[in-house]
Amino acid sequence: MHCPFCDAEDTKVIDSRLANEGFVVRRRRECLTCSERFTTFETAELVMPKLVKNDGRREPFNEDKLRAGFTRALEKRPVSAEDIESAIGRIKKRLRVTGDREVPSRTLGEWVMDELRDLDQVAYVRFASVYRSFEDVNAFREEIERLEKSPTPEQKRSQLPLIDQDDG
Repeated sequence: MHCPFCDAEDTKVIDSRLANEGFVVRRRRECLTCSERFTTFETAELVMPKLVKNDGRREPFNEDKLRAGFTRALEKRPVSAEDIESAIGRIKKRLRVTGDREVPSRTLGEWVMDELRDLDQVAYVRFASVYRSFEDVNAFREEIERLEKSPTPEQKRSQLPLIDQDDG
Protein backbone atom coordinates (compact mmCIF):
# COMPACT_ATOMS: atom_id res chain seq x y z
CA MET A 1 0.00 0.00 0.00
CA HIS A 2 1.42 3.38 -1.01
CA CYS A 3 1.70 6.04 1.67
CA PRO A 4 -0.75 8.89 0.93
CA PHE A 5 1.74 11.38 2.42
CA CYS A 6 5.08 10.56 0.78
CA ASP A 7 4.04 7.93 -1.81
CA ALA A 8 6.47 5.37 -0.40
CA GLU A 9 5.62 1.73 -1.12
CA ASP A 10 6.50 0.30 2.28
CA THR A 11 3.86 0.54 4.97
CA LYS A 12 3.09 -1.78 7.84
CA VAL A 13 -0.19 -2.70 9.47
CA ILE A 14 -0.31 -1.63 13.12
CA ASP A 15 -3.86 -2.72 13.95
CA SER A 16 -6.75 -4.51 12.20
CA ARG A 17 -10.38 -4.53 13.31
CA LEU A 18 -13.71 -5.56 11.88
CA ALA A 19 -16.14 -2.75 11.11
CA ASN A 20 -19.63 -2.38 9.62
CA GLU A 21 -21.01 -5.57 11.16
CA GLY A 22 -18.00 -7.60 10.01
CA PHE A 23 -18.20 -6.71 6.31
CA VAL A 24 -15.24 -4.34 6.41
CA VAL A 25 -11.72 -4.68 7.79
CA ARG A 26 -10.32 -1.43 9.18
CA ARG A 27 -6.52 -1.33 9.12
CA ARG A 28 -4.35 1.24 10.85
CA ARG A 29 -1.07 1.60 8.93
CA GLU A 30 2.25 3.35 9.39
CA CYS A 31 4.61 4.44 6.63
CA LEU A 32 8.11 3.00 7.11
CA THR A 33 9.65 6.00 5.33
CA CYS A 34 7.95 9.09 6.81
CA SER A 35 6.32 7.48 9.92
CA GLU A 36 2.91 9.02 9.15
CA ARG A 37 -0.11 6.94 10.10
CA PHE A 38 -3.31 6.42 8.14
CA THR A 39 -6.36 4.16 8.01
CA THR A 40 -7.52 1.92 5.18
CA PHE A 41 -10.75 -0.02 4.79
CA GLU A 42 -10.92 -3.36 3.03
CA THR A 43 -14.13 -4.85 1.62
CA ALA A 44 -14.89 -7.82 -0.58
CA GLU A 45 -15.56 -6.85 -4.17
CA LEU A 46 -18.80 -8.55 -5.15
CA VAL A 47 -20.87 -8.26 -8.28
CA MET A 48 -24.13 -6.52 -7.46
CA PRO A 49 -27.26 -7.03 -9.55
CA LYS A 50 -28.36 -4.37 -12.00
CA LEU A 51 -31.41 -2.29 -11.15
CA VAL A 52 -34.35 -2.32 -13.54
CA LYS A 53 -35.96 1.12 -13.59
CA ASN A 54 -39.71 1.64 -14.07
CA ASP A 55 -39.19 2.59 -17.72
CA GLY A 56 -37.25 -0.63 -18.39
CA ARG A 57 -33.76 0.89 -18.36
CA ARG A 58 -31.09 -1.08 -16.56
CA GLU A 59 -28.32 0.52 -14.57
CA PRO A 60 -25.65 -0.74 -12.21
CA PHE A 61 -26.28 -0.56 -8.48
CA ASN A 62 -24.75 2.68 -7.20
CA GLU A 63 -23.97 2.74 -3.49
CA ASP A 64 -23.33 6.49 -3.62
CA LYS A 65 -26.89 7.11 -4.86
CA LEU A 66 -28.24 4.89 -2.09
CA ARG A 67 -26.21 6.78 0.53
CA ALA A 68 -27.34 10.13 -0.91
CA GLY A 69 -30.99 9.07 -0.56
CA PHE A 70 -30.45 8.14 3.08
CA THR A 71 -28.56 11.38 3.70
CA ARG A 72 -31.33 13.54 2.20
CA ALA A 73 -34.06 11.76 4.14
CA LEU A 74 -32.10 11.86 7.40
CA GLU A 75 -30.89 15.46 7.09
CA LYS A 76 -30.93 17.15 10.52
CA ARG A 77 -32.25 13.98 12.18
CA PRO A 78 -30.60 12.33 15.22
CA VAL A 79 -29.28 9.22 13.44
CA SER A 80 -25.60 8.29 13.61
CA ALA A 81 -23.44 7.70 10.57
CA GLU A 82 -22.78 4.21 11.90
CA ASP A 83 -26.52 3.42 11.91
CA ILE A 84 -26.81 4.71 8.34
CA GLU A 85 -23.86 2.58 7.20
CA SER A 86 -25.36 -0.47 8.91
CA ALA A 87 -28.67 0.10 7.09
CA ILE A 88 -26.84 0.44 3.77
CA GLY A 89 -24.92 -2.75 4.55
CA ARG A 90 -28.16 -4.64 5.22
CA ILE A 91 -29.64 -3.45 1.92
CA LYS A 92 -26.51 -4.48 0.01
CA LYS A 93 -26.66 -7.89 1.69
CA ARG A 94 -30.32 -8.27 0.67
CA LEU A 95 -29.36 -7.40 -2.91
CA ARG A 96 -26.57 -9.99 -2.96
CA VAL A 97 -28.59 -12.81 -1.42
CA THR A 98 -31.38 -12.49 -3.97
CA GLY A 99 -29.04 -14.31 -6.33
CA ASP A 100 -30.64 -12.42 -9.21
CA ARG A 101 -28.73 -10.58 -11.92
CA GLU A 102 -31.41 -7.89 -12.01
CA VAL A 103 -33.64 -6.44 -9.30
CA PRO A 104 -36.49 -3.97 -9.83
CA SER A 105 -35.55 -0.53 -8.51
CA ARG A 106 -38.97 -0.49 -6.84
CA THR A 107 -37.84 -3.39 -4.63
CA LEU A 108 -34.75 -1.44 -3.59
CA GLY A 109 -36.92 1.59 -2.77
CA GLU A 110 -39.15 -0.53 -0.54
CA TRP A 111 -36.10 -1.89 1.29
CA VAL A 112 -34.87 1.68 1.86
CA MET A 113 -38.27 2.57 3.31
CA ASP A 114 -38.12 -0.50 5.60
CA GLU A 115 -34.75 0.64 6.93
CA LEU A 116 -35.83 4.28 7.32
CA ARG A 117 -38.99 3.22 9.17
CA ASP A 118 -36.75 1.54 11.75
CA LEU A 119 -34.17 4.35 11.89
CA ASP A 120 -36.34 7.46 12.04
CA GLN A 121 -40.04 7.88 11.34
CA VAL A 122 -39.72 11.50 10.17
CA ALA A 123 -37.07 10.48 7.64
CA TYR A 124 -39.30 7.61 6.55
CA VAL A 125 -42.21 9.98 5.82
CA ARG A 126 -39.85 12.37 3.99
CA PHE A 127 -38.57 9.59 1.77
CA ALA A 128 -42.02 8.06 1.24
CA SER A 129 -43.46 11.44 0.23
CA VAL A 130 -40.97 11.74 -2.63
CA TYR A 131 -40.75 8.04 -3.48
CA ARG A 132 -44.51 7.54 -3.64
CA SER A 133 -45.15 11.02 -5.10
CA PHE A 134 -47.60 12.25 -2.48
CA GLU A 135 -50.01 14.64 -4.18
CA ASP A 136 -51.62 16.30 -1.17
CA VAL A 137 -51.79 16.48 2.60
CA ASN A 138 -54.18 13.52 2.73
CA ALA A 139 -51.48 11.24 1.37
CA PHE A 140 -49.19 12.35 4.23
CA ARG A 141 -51.97 11.78 6.73
CA GLU A 142 -52.68 8.28 5.42
CA GLU A 143 -49.00 7.33 5.56
CA ILE A 144 -48.64 8.68 9.11
CA GLU A 145 -51.74 6.74 10.19
CA ARG A 146 -50.30 3.57 8.63
CA LEU A 147 -47.02 4.24 10.44
CA GLU A 148 -48.79 4.75 13.77
CA LYS A 149 -50.54 1.38 13.43
CA SER A 150 -47.30 -0.53 12.76
CA PRO A 151 -45.08 -1.72 15.61
CA THR A 152 -42.31 0.63 16.68
CA PRO A 153 -38.67 -0.32 16.01
CA GLU A 154 -38.27 -1.04 19.74
CA GLN A 155 -41.26 -3.40 19.67
CA LYS A 156 -39.89 -5.17 16.60
CA ARG A 157 -36.49 -5.67 18.25
CA SER A 158 -38.06 -7.13 21.39
CA GLN A 159 -40.05 -9.75 19.45
CA LEU A 160 -38.55 -13.04 18.35
CA PRO A 161 -38.62 -13.57 14.57
CA LEU A 162 -40.92 -16.25 13.20
CA ILE A 163 -38.20 -17.48 10.86
CA ASP A 164 -34.44 -17.22 11.05
CA GLN A 165 -33.33 -14.03 9.19
CA ASP A 166 -30.08 -15.66 7.99
CA ASP A 167 -31.92 -18.28 5.94
CA GLY A 168 -32.59 -15.73 3.20
